[in-house]
Amino acid sequence: MILLTGFEPFRGQPMNPSWAAAQSARDLLRAEGPAVEAVELPCVFGAAGNVLRKALDELEPELVVCIGQAGGRARVSLERVAINCDDAPIPDNAGNQPVDRPVVPGGPAAYFTSLPVKAALLAVETAGIPAEVSQTAGTYVCNHTFYALMHELASRPGIRGGFVHVPFAPDQVERGSGVPALTVDAMAEAIAAVVRTALSYSSELTRPSNLTRPSNPARPSELTPPADVALAAGSLH
Repeated sequence: MILLTGFEPFRGQPMNPSWAAAQSARDLLRAEGPAVEAVELPCVFGAAGNVLRKALDELEPELVVCIGQAGGRARVSLERVAINCDDAPIPDNAGNQPVDRPVVPGGPAAYFTSLPVKAALLAVETAGIPAEVSQTAGTYVCNHTFYALMHELASRPGIRGGFVHVPFAPDQVERGSGVPALTVDAMAEAIAAVVRTALSYSSELTRPSNLTRPSNPARPSELTPPADVALAAGSLH
């Protein structure tokens, strides 16, 4: 069983591309045979981790990929590390705004992903989707969820997991603004590539010797034109 998660909309936005991408990636992967479920998480400190833990208990997945929106980023970001810090620049959907507070009191300072991020990076780029390995998932609800996931998996042997940030979707970006955007279809294919790669490797690996990085990976502007709608504020949650 594979578990994908995305977030509900926040900051008054009409949609969150992380949830749309999670659902689309679920459908892509199901068509290939694996059992896959997608769960929507609240954009709320504490509650997001609680919903995630409930899903882990009920589904008993072997692989978990959580997805969040990082508005303003131009690439799909494969997150390497989650830190034990909640420091919210804005309130969450329940009005919480923790400052310099640990995700798990007494927990480790950080957890590394257990996804093979370098191999997954190559797979996503080979699919023509702009991607990067990111060294920070922020300190908002995305990092909170990433840390909660890895803390939980530390006591659940055999389950691997990690976090992926996606850019704005075209409908969130004003035409001509220059703000990067990526179609939900491209996001979903990137997530599916991460999952396929993770299922192929038992641990983190450097770039496989039989594969090479594409010389000209696609840029967001090459994948989708911006939509003619109002610009939403940037975010990393």
